[in-house]
Amino acid sequence: MNQKLKFIFKRFLYYFYGEKFFKRLNYNWQLFPTRTKIIQEIINHRNYKSYLEVGCDNDENFSKIQIANKIGIDPLKGGTLRMTSDEFFIKNDQSFDIIFLDGLHTYEQTIKDIDNGLKFLNTNGVIIIHDCLPKKIWNQIVPRLYGHWNGDVWKAIVHSRTYDHADTYTCIADHGLGVIFKRENRNKLDIKQTNFKKLKFADYYKNHHQYMNVIKYEDLEKVF
Repeated sequence: MNQKLKFIFKRFLYYFYGEKFFKRLNYNWQLFPTRTKIIQEIINHRNYKSYLEVGCDNDENFSKIQIANKIGIDPLKGGTLRMTSDEFFIKNDQSFDIIFLDGLHTYEQTIKDIDNGLKFLNTNGVIIIHDCLPKKIWNQIVPRLYGHWNGDVWKAIVHSRTYDHADTYTCIADHGLGVIFKRENRNKLDIKQTNFKKLKFADYYKNHHQYMNVIKYEDLEKVF
């Protein structure tokens, strides 16, 4: 079966078995700064010295980040260490000023990476997470169906917004950038659903600003 037929078959299965909600958010990501620009600005403004990137792939972002000490981990290619994030955090004994998470785009792995990242984040540091604002349901289906894949990373953002020990925002830029600080939660999310994996795209769409704690790029500095 060729790729086109596989795609048609998978899409047919989703129409039959998947969630039936096809409204979309109208973000035009070309109008916003890239993750690389924002990460570098944060490093420069905060005078950060140490950087960890999870999920480097072709080093599209990692190679451009300028900082005194940086580590990139990926099980397949890119970065500086060939391993999974789970393997890295088990062995790691370093702390970081800024951690960028762009690994496997699933809720389960992302919330695990957030929890591990918080353990090794310096007091005044920040975690940045890519792909937090899917525009349409097709972008967030797990496993990946087609096109740009955000996965269900957004569910990990909703989950972290319920923490007492972490303060979470979502910046409108580059497919959505989660921004997490290791401090008291300033705007804790009160949500009845505690099995975050079961959240639907319709929930995300209808409760978008509340769930994601959305901020504009221009206001990012205000939350530090």
